[in-house]
Amino acid sequence: MTIYYLDSSAIVKRYVDEWGSAWVRQICAEREAVSGEKLNSILIGEIAVAEVAAAFAVLVRRNAIVPPVGEHVYEKFIREFRDEYTLVHLTASLILSAAELTQRHPLKGYDAVQLALALHASKSLQADDLSLTFVTGDETLLHAARAEGLTTENPFEHTD
Repeated sequence: MTIYYLDSSAIVKRYVDEWGSAWVRQICAEREAVSGEKLNSILIGEIAVAEVAAAFAVLVRRNAIVPPVGEHVYEKFIREFRDEYTLVHLTASLILSAAELTQRHPLKGYDAVQLALALHASKSLQADDLSLTFVTGDETLLHAARAEGLTTENPFEHTD
């Protein structure tokens, strides 16, 4: 099983057609042919719930999607986020870790939180000899994640 940590920019691609959406949808949907079990585990930070909801609202305000589509994708994400994803929970110590990341990398606050959550999840998985792949379309965040030792994927590199 491959384990992916999706930041908010990657999650949005699952619900709204953008460059890289097909690849994100594929990794979220892949199943074993016989058993039907998911082939990939998808982790998201619990902060992503608010970030993704805000992203949908911004897309509507910018006329990138029409309001009914915005409502539909928002409602679908809210219905699915507990069942489709494994949530990585935010703690006070992870907020401090995010603050420290901003001192090492030119990250925005929530990007630093996403990276801190992914690093925490990665460390937990390493105890079981598992690893994760951090997925984001943000170049600054990709560079910071790589510098922190994470394997990364950029959905923009998986376009048709």
